[in-house]
Order: sequence, then structure tokens, then C-alpha cells
Amino acid sequence: MLLHLGTRKGYLALERSKRDDWRIVRTAFLGEPVSQLLPDPRSRRLYAALNLGHFGVKLHASEDGGASFTELSAPAYPKVADASAGAPSVDLVWCLEGVGTDPGSLLAGTIPGGLFRSNDGGASWRLNEALWNEPTRERWFGGGYPEPGIHSILSSPDGGRLVVGISCGGVWISEDGGASWQVRTEGMFAEYMPPDRRHEPAIQDPHRLSRCAADPNRIWCQHHNGFFRSDDGGRTWVSMTPEPSVFGFAVAAHPNDPDTAWSVPLVKDECRVPVDGKMVVARTRDGGASWEAVGRGLPEEHSFALVYRHGLEAHPDAGVLAMATTTGALWVSEDEGDSWHCVTTDLPPVYTLRF
Repeated sequence: MLLHLGTRKGYLALERSKRDDWRIVRTAFLGEPVSQLLPDPRSRRLYAALNLGHFGVKLHASEDGGASFTELSAPAYPKVADASAGAPSVDLVWCLEGVGTDPGSLLAGTIPGGLFRSNDGGASWRLNEALWNEPTRERWFGGGYPEPGIHSILSSPDGGRLVVGISCGGVWISEDGGASWQVRTEGMFAEYMPPDRRHEPAIQDPHRLSRCAADPNRIWCQHHNGFFRSDDGGRTWVSMTPEPSVFGFAVAAHPNDPDTAWSVPLVKDECRVPVDGKMVVARTRDGGASWEAVGRGLPEEHSFALVYRHGLEAHPDAGVLAMATTTGALWVSEDEGDSWHCVTTDLPPVYTLRF
């Protein structure tokens, strides 16, 4: 079993030889921020997106599981006719997913809020104009970053149905492969807005979307000021109350049980640390009707750990969870969250991890 990590100081791959025995077996891009990864089961390719600041966003692919990489074309906005108006630039590749069964078909979500598609394995990219030109875009705004961004992409097996999460711009659904879009946030609310705008769809801040592979209609959403569940593929949402807090960034759906999900609660927006200094994972096994704080083996006091949106992952079929923090710790659970094994506390801040 391999676990791929994108960190502030490079790419790492860890391999498990036996229970609770994880070891770093590969590194790449040392010293460079790796913002997103995609180990693509359709092609056995590994994609890595980098954010090199002054030198821009880069995209690389590996054909040998991360032993070596080749640079590809990175998503970029089309040039504008009026150069004086200024063209947007891709500041970050925040999400990278395969779409459909064709191994060459990829989707990338970026800051500032662009959705890009490649049909040739990343050799070229095209901006989804329908979503980019959506009239409500003028009301989107940044959630932590200066500009809005797409951090979650869910697609149907044939790629015809897409669901994307935008901070701060709501949840958008396309039933025709991206040709047209509808915002669907019925049931969500934004406490950071004036009362008369708290239900406005295009200013909602979903922090992360995660879907049960066995039941694609069951989608979980960690929102900026709440936690929500959808039973109809993202069309409507029901508010949940995880313990000990509704605030957080990460969420993971159980791949086989639609009633089970996990989140990593924090105090609140203004205090992004574990509640009472005790790091726990919130878990539901009954569709959100009840929650329990699990975390045997996690720090029980003086914890300042933050888990980013892509820092919690459930293995597709082995019942294993992995969680990594901005304080350089990597934790693995092999009993669905009841207990956790600390693999290391010596990593750089972790942006993303993928099995």
C-alpha cells in the first residue's frame, strides 16, 4: 500500500510493509511546494502540481510511481485581446482529478476559481468557459486566499455529471459534462453574511466535498460554519452537528458505507486549533444522526495541529485512514478511526495526501 504526500517542501511516498509500519520510499521536488497530487488508477500515472511562486504553477507526471517525473503543460488562462485589461493567472492548482474512463481525461480546479480540462493526459488544457462566465461569479470571493478557488471535483463514472466545490462560491453541478451549470446549496447557510443573505447560493463556502463511492448520491460537505450531508447527489443539503465542533476543513466519506464519514474539528474560524487542545476525529456511523469524537493515540493536550482540506483520506477498499497536519505529523488508523498510529512528526506542512 502506497501513500503519496504533497508538502511545502516536496513530494513523499510512504509504503506499508505491515500494520503500523510505514516508511518513506521516495522523494521528489525537495524544497518545492507540491500543492496537489493525483495517483490515477486508469493509467497508473502519478500527477504532481507545484506552486513555485515567482516561477508560476507547474505540472509533472510520473510513469514509474514517483521514481522520476516529466514536466507537462500546466493549466493557464487564455490570453485576452485587450492586454491593458490584464489577464488572470493560475495562482494554485487546488484540485486534480480524473474524469470518465479515458485515462487522458483530467480536470483541474484552480485559484482564482477556474475549472480546466485536459483530454490528452495533461499535454494541453482548456478552460471551462461556461463556469468561468457564470454571471454570479462577480459575487464569489476568497475563503482564506484573496481569490475564490475550486478545491473539490466529483464526477460520475462516464464523466457526464460533475459536482464542484468553490470557496467562496457554493456547490455547482453540471449534468452535461460541463456544458452548463447550476448552483445547488439548498439547506446551506452562511453565518458570516448579513441575515438577509445567509442562504444566498453563490456566496456559500464549502471547505471540502467527499462522496461515498458505493452510493454517489451521498455527499458530505465540511462548510465554513457547518457540516452538511446530501442524499441526492448535491442538489439539496441537510445540516449536521459533529462533535465537538462544526468548524473544520477536511472531510472523508467511507468508500463502502454511505452512513459513515469523518471530519477533523477545530474551535472556529478565529481560533484554528483543536477544541480544548485535544486532537480528535469526528465520526458518524448513522448518516449524521449522532457523532463521536474518536482518536485514541492522538495528542490529548496542547495540540495546535491543523488539517488542510486535502489532509484526510480514506483508502478506497482497505478500511485505512490517513491524516496529516500543518505541524508535520502523519497519522494512520487501521480500524476506521478508533485508534491512530503516529508515523512521524518530522514532515513539512502537508497540503495533500492520496492513497
